[in-house]
Amino acid sequence: MGAQAATAPYVGGMTSILAILLLIVMLAVLGVLGAGMFGLVQGGGNARRSNALMRARVVLQGAALLLIALILLLRHR
Repeated sequence: MGAQAATAPYVGGMTSILAILLLIVMLAVLGVLGAGMFGLVQGGGNARRSNALMRARVVLQGAALLLIALILLLRHR
């Protein structure tokens, strides 16, 4: 139990940093999604660009899920 109490001060700071990174990644997901929707609404868009945006969105969503899991893991301890 003594080791857990010694690690507590930096865990709070780490979760704050992870929360900020999560916010940035979620905003990036929103931006990529918005860019894809804008291209879809305009019509006649480039299929390669649309596919690249879709891949970027999936990668960013995966990063967001990973950050959420890390934050929950650190807060659980």
